[in-house]
Amino acid sequence: MHGGEIIIKPPTDATYNPSQNVIVGNTCLYGSTGGILFANGQAGERFAVRNSKGIAVIEGAGDHCCEYMTGGVIVVLGKVGRNVAAGMTGGLAYFLDEDDSFRELVNPEIVKIQRVITEVGAKQLQELIQTHAQRTGSPKAKKILQNWQEFLPKFWQLVPPSEADSPEANPEKTTEFSLVSSH
Repeated sequence: MHGGEIIIKPPTDATYNPSQNVIVGNTCLYGSTGGILFANGQAGERFAVRNSKGIAVIEGAGDHCCEYMTGGVIVVLGKVGRNVAAGMTGGLAYFLDEDDSFRELVNPEIVKIQRVITEVGAKQLQELIQTHAQRTGSPKAKKILQNWQEFLPKFWQLVPPSEADSPEANPEKTTEFSLVSSH
């Protein structure tokens, strides 16, 4: 993916919970150099591997999410598999951890694992989830937004060294994030 916006959602008459089902397969966003993806459901394995500028919100992912990522922003609103962020040298990733199991799934060799500690990071995360809810109708995204103060402390932010001084990750910086387009 190099640009544009992709919105993936189940049929309106679906009887299953989208946040508990895979809607995009393995290697989605592999090598992405731009664009935005909103998927009301989970991704398979190797989501956003080698992502350099893509932005995405999904509701879960398999093993190796954000592996070798060099840029962009990824938000995951559900469970992930093992080896998250192995070799991740750039970009930011936010992960909702509702059962305190996330830290043990992260490959900590390069990235710093921290809560969302800046207003700019919280704003970036909230705006992406809002846009995800608008574009996909995600019940999970809507629930998170309606209970923002309860859910924000449950998010982890993965910060590689290249992003350590970004305003989204460092409270001493002040520049603001802006979503590329909002239709």
